[in-house]
Amino acid sequence: MRSKKSQAVLTRLKQITGTKTDASLSSALQISPQTLSSWKGRDSTPYALCVDIAQTRGISLDWLLLGEGPVLRQTPSETLDGPQDSTTRENTILALWRLLDEDDRCAIQNALEEKRRLRDMEAKLSEMANLVASLERNLKT
Repeated sequence: MRSKKSQAVLTRLKQITGTKTDASLSSALQISPQTLSSWKGRDSTPYALCVDIAQTRGISLDWLLLGEGPVLRQTPSETLDGPQDSTTRENTILALWRLLDEDDRCAIQNALEEKRRLRDMEAKLSEMANLVASLERNLKT
């Protein structure tokens, strides 16, 4: 790909890999820093790498290459069953997570912790309700 927008592509790659520097991006992409520097110098980014990352992480190529449309690739079916689908879902969630600022990350973490706490309380309440019902049956007999 030869475009003046290649720098923007590299910026989006940093977003989805959760990196801030060229050195950390090259490490995340498993390429040498010299390769990344060469891409920047020639103002180019290889399509193959972008396609691979988009497939692996569930990212839209339109967004990655052009900065247009939703970040996530639209899937024909929202049902995910197998281990590959689970990995894709996790990568998608991770990519979205990396796009958030720290305040949003904290808010989501707090909401998840609250959800877990409520689920634990509901399970305990259900146990207690079963115990009370059992005791009431025993008292009636």
